[in-house]
Amino acid sequence: MYFVNMFSAWLTHIGLQRVVDHYAWIVPTCQPVHFFGLSLLMGGVVMLDIRMLGIGKGLPISQLNRLIPLAVTGFVINIITGLLLFSGDPSMFSHNIAFGFKMLFILLAGINVLLFYVTGTSRTVEALGPGDDAPLSAKLIAAASLFFWVGVMFWGRMLPFIGNSF
Repeated sequence: MYFVNMFSAWLTHIGLQRVVDHYAWIVPTCQPVHFFGLSLLMGGVVMLDIRMLGIGKGLPISQLNRLIPLAVTGFVINIITGLLLFSGDPSMFSHNIAFGFKMLFILLAGINVLLFYVTGTSRTVEALGPGDDAPLSAKLIAAASLFFWVGVMFWGRMLPFIGNSF
């Protein structure tokens, strides 16, 4: 948790924690916006992942790729709102094991996305038409993606219940 403590100190140094503390409306506003961002993210990711796993083969993947900008928008919303929520009281999160696992699962999901694009699997998948089956590499990446993103949601939901943070 050394990195988390350094990051907390930096947030305090730049004054973000004071801003969040000063304006009482920031945290209650960020919470539903954070869930909205998660909905955008999960909507796009889950649709593409389950198609790669073979569900909804009648849908061309090129059409589902149009959801990726919405998923990215949701992720950016979650980065911003998550940063604001964290900066309100970093000590509430820094010692919480659920927060550590949530960050780990986000990191693993990011690595998984990188693998999808760097290995060329994305190009192979994009060329699939309706009824085509995705290659095994795409199915493994899709299954891992679902596991990691559900893990992010699970550990995020466990924040108030594990580690005595709230």
